[in-house]
Amino acid sequence: MNNKCLAILVLIALVSLPVWAQRPRYDKLSPMLRKMVRSENMARESHGSSRVNGQRSTVNGQWSMVNGTPEVCAFVQVAAGGEAFLEESGCRVLAQEGDICIANIPKASIGRLSLDDRILRIEANRSTRIQTDSLAWYLNTLPIYEGRLLPQAFTGQGVVVGVMDIGFDLTHPSFYSNDTTDYRIRRFWDMLSADTVGSQLPVGRDFTTRDELLAVAHARDGLHQTHGTHTLGIAAGSGYDSPYRGMAPESDICIVANAVTEDTIYIDPKDYDKYTFALDALGFKYIFDYAQSVGKPCVINFSEGSMQDFWGYDQLYYEMLRRISGPGRIIVSAAGNYAGQKNWFRKPMGEYAAGTFLRFYTHDGLVTLKGDHDFTLRLVAYESNERDTLLLSTSDIVMQEDSVFYGHLKTSSDSLQVTIEAYPSCYNPSEICCDIMFNSTHNVGSKPVISLEVMGKDADVEAYRMGGYFYEHNFNPDLCAGDNTHSVLSPATAPCVICVGATYYRLGIINYLGEWRQSGNGHFGEWAAYSSIGPTMDGRIKPDVLAPGSNIISSYSSFYLENHPDASDIGWDVKHFDFNGRTYAWNSNSGTSMSSPAVAGAIALWLQAKPDLTMEDVLDVFSHTCREYDQSLAYPNNYYGYGEIDVYRGLLYLLGIDKITDVSSTQSLSRIGYADGRLTIDCGTSLSSNARVRLFSLTGRQVYEARIPAGQQTYGLVLPRLAEGVYAVQIDGPEEVRGSQLLRIAP
Repeated sequence: MNNKCLAILVLIALVSLPVWAQRPRYDKLSPMLRKMVRSENMARESHGSSRVNGQRSTVNGQWSMVNGTPEVCAFVQVAAGGEAFLEESGCRVLAQEGDICIANIPKASIGRLSLDDRILRIEANRSTRIQTDSLAWYLNTLPIYEGRLLPQAFTGQGVVVGVMDIGFDLTHPSFYSNDTTDYRIRRFWDMLSADTVGSQLPVGRDFTTRDELLAVAHARDGLHQTHGTHTLGIAAGSGYDSPYRGMAPESDICIVANAVTEDTIYIDPKDYDKYTFALDALGFKYIFDYAQSVGKPCVINFSEGSMQDFWGYDQLYYEMLRRISGPGRIIVSAAGNYAGQKNWFRKPMGEYAAGTFLRFYTHDGLVTLKGDHDFTLRLVAYESNERDTLLLSTSDIVMQEDSVFYGHLKTSSDSLQVTIEAYPSCYNPSEICCDIMFNSTHNVGSKPVISLEVMGKDADVEAYRMGGYFYEHNFNPDLCAGDNTHSVLSPATAPCVICVGATYYRLGIINYLGEWRQSGNGHFGEWAAYSSIGPTMDGRIKPDVLAPGSNIISSYSSFYLENHPDASDIGWDVKHFDFNGRTYAWNSNSGTSMSSPAVAGAIALWLQAKPDLTMEDVLDVFSHTCREYDQSLAYPNNYYGYGEIDVYRGLLYLLGIDKITDVSSTQSLSRIGYADGRLTIDCGTSLSSNARVRLFSLTGRQVYEARIPAGQQTYGLVLPRLAEGVYAVQIDGPEEVRGSQLLRIAP
């Protein structure tokens, strides 16, 4: 069967809608919603046309809500009149950008809504996972986090840094100004808060004053989670009495505590389906709306993610993110930590077969296949000498009702349920995709061991692990296909989002107990072997940029420390200290979760210099200023993107200083300050020879020159009267002081 015929069969199977049966328009629904509709239909067939316990009833053929049917938060693309139709149908429209709405939809209404021509598409998917590397590649306090390489003229002042994450400690002193006189968290929406009285938000509530924020003290999950405290400290922490200053230490802070898979214990079951990508999009919008209300530019960090897909249920998500971002509104997201395993394999056209073994960490699992022609798949369950095989072609699956095949694999220890659904790729409808879904009483692939093989010389077939991993097993050594590519997570895969991977630096720490701990084996500036790599499922290069992510020291929650004093990650604390009667920590942690807020904080510095900076501007800065570790590669590429971010060179580029031939793009390590018309320079060591100091305006004009004699370590220079603004200070002389720094001169 050729690919055109196969695509036609898929479309017929998915779109055929007999009016007499009022079948839902499954082609308009994302997989999560299709499952909900099927569950509703099965329940209706089991219990009749009406339900008790206030779930729903039928009146003249129309569904009416009784006692609050459970809802799902979803994206809805509407035609003219669609928004009003949603409201009339018992939905609550929470936000709208053009023809895309975010709405709470009664689950029982999804199928009926799909039948209306005013509803073009409905998407929802489960929320995300945090992206800290569970293998713990700990420490790295590059001088940039100690403040030595932060441009003195730019600290994020006048910029809002937003972070959406889990496990915030709102009381950590790093979220004050460095002298603790200014509390810098301005807004906080806790999506998991049980205190919802008077809240106008779809879930949880927000806190908007210093007294409210310090009274609530932590996110609802903050007793047992601390990820957000760490990432926020990297992006915007003041460093309070420590060298562990964040990238934008004087920025304003706006945060959202969302829900991830680790947080389901806090969610009321009736609200579970509200915690989706659509709700995350509302979180991004909440932060951007706050920044707009105070007239400040904003960058948001998101160190969470989940797999991309071929259904296209990220399409409205990505489009909504594109619409709410723009000049002075930038989203940064972690690439993920999955490059240390096999994620993808391909059987090229002309080869008969390729395959692998599968293993998942849960009782269910998912693998996605994509081919350009009809192909055959073989699933085998192994137990000692027993084998059970499932063999079928994509055309067989397409011909099933709704293009869904139900089967199982048997062994003496278990019966593994297998569901396979066929559909056309959202990126190329002539390609056929299959989702293979497993369900077992054990972790899938442990008992029994499972292999997957794809066959057919005429087809080019790709396989993507959507959880778990691919591996080799001696049951069949020939099934060894796969590599670590195609592992970048969504929404970092979105074209409108800056995707950040990680590099290695320091490989060990001395913890607060005086113990040396070592992990990681990379070279300084090298791509970290766990950091997810592209391409995306639709063939684009990701990540966009890399930053230090291995062994980063930042703030940790006092509430987590109090409730989990013996947790393994506490062994990576480098210091415990007291503040306002509580004990806090600086902790070493790793993953692209750490590199992403570093880039977000750097962009906050750039936004201070150029408040209307766009995502496209940022990529342009990357392309001209990033460090290219591996000179054998062309840039951008799917390992490094444009390379490792160079914050200082980026500022020079944005301000045009890189065009001044006498100003070096290398930053001087000297401490340079200005007060009362006097320039002070601390070289850090006695000069081995004379040094020359010059000041340049941003127009490139030299406005001052002086010399520092050999043997001096600190030196003061009285400057002429200069206009307020940013200047470049260039020091020429011994290597230990040579380079430039930016300096703000103010009255």
